[in-house]
Amino acid sequence: MPRHERVEEAIKKTVSTIIHDQLKDPRIGFVTITRVELSKDLRNAKIFYSVLGKEESHKKTKLALDSALGYIRSLVARRINMRFATELMFKEDHSTEYSVQIEEVLNEINPVRNGVSRREISNGVNPVRSNAPPTAEVSNGIKEQDEPRPF
Repeated sequence: MPRHERVEEAIKKTVSTIIHDQLKDPRIGFVTITRVELSKDLRNAKIFYSVLGKEESHKKTKLALDSALGYIRSLVARRINMRFATELMFKEDHSTEYSVQIEEVLNEINPVRNGVSRREISNGVNPVRSNAPPTAEVSNGIKEQDEPRPF
């Protein structure tokens, strides 16, 4: 693993430990450090975090992290032996919210994810509408829909 990645991982672990164990600010909600992006010269780090809770707890956590930034930076500089203290910047990571939205869209699109089995689909269950019209048997053995399918 290259040095750049090792330093990113060390900053991620160190900041996470500091936030969970040493910051006693009641404004900080349930915070997870998701990733760290470090500049090539190792002088600037963007620390991405996610917060569990409502929008109000997101704002309070952002304020608390910004107010504790100098303290966190000094502790990171002491724990990670480097020539200089890396400049830190906190950014909220919205990827988890985005992945939940994608999951919801996929559940709407993919009927098997919605609990409709492939057998039901092949037997004429319409995965888009749960109250699909029943199929009727025609004299030549071919099934017909009472209504056309909305595909």
